[in-house]
Amino acid sequence: MSEMRVIGIRVEQPQNSPVLLLREADGDRYLPIWIGQTEATAIVLEQQGVEPARPLTHDLITTLIGALGHRLLEVRIVDLQEGTFYADLVFDRNVTVSARPSDSVAIALRAGVPIYAEEAVLAEAGLVMPDEREDEVEKFKEFLESVSPDDFKATDG
Repeated sequence: MSEMRVIGIRVEQPQNSPVLLLREADGDRYLPIWIGQTEATAIVLEQQGVEPARPLTHDLITTLIGALGHRLLEVRIVDLQEGTFYADLVFDRNVTVSARPSDSVAIALRAGVPIYAEEAVLAEAGLVMPDEREDEVEKFKEFLESVSPDDFKATDG
């Protein structure tokens, strides 16, 4: 399992689809995950340090976790099936809850916990982008021009 860093959210054109880009903390692989607009907004707001006047859903979930006496330990991206990613929220007291990666990442950022990806997921959907000297954002833009969500759907064979 590899620890991942949130690089950011980009919008793929012309579909206007948000893509969450993660990168291995100690590696060269990137993991792009197409997500919903609401989750993309929640991630961007947290990355930019914007505090809404009222708690958003992911803020509320983070508050509820503590209010119910639990602590989120980490987020794991655990599977990829037919183009759909799966994640787990891992809590204290051996509690694990399945969740969408987009929600999981939004909560992880708020809780300040690490994000991990299973090796099998990285082997299937992780991408190595050459020329480490380039700015990560520019590499990601180039990557988005060359792929579509269909590139990550499972194939028979």
